[in-house]
Amino acid sequence: MFRGHRTIVQRISKCGDGFVRTCLYEAAAVLLTKVTRWSPLKAWGVRLMKRIGAKKAKVAVARKLAVILHCIWTEGTDFRWTKEAPVA
Repeated sequence: MFRGHRTIVQRISKCGDGFVRTCLYEAAAVLLTKVTRWSPLKAWGVRLMKRIGAKKAKVAVARKLAVILHCIWTEGTDFRWTKEAPVA
C-alpha cells in the first residue's frame, strides 16, 4: 500500500500452502537451534532472536530461506554456506 511517498509494510500473510510454510518454519527453527555450523544466515537469525524473540526470528529466517530457495530455483545457482566465493 502506498500513502504519499512512504511504503507501508504490513504483517506476513498466510497465503499459499500451509505445509510449505510449516516446513520453512521448522527448517528455520532447526537452523537456529540444532545446527552447530555457523553461516551468515544463522548469525543474523541469532542476533534477531536476542532482539525480537525466538518465534518472530524463526518466521523472519523462514522468509529469508524462501527467498533464497526462490532465487536458487529461478536462477539455477548453487547454495553457498558462506559469503566466500567458490574456489574454481
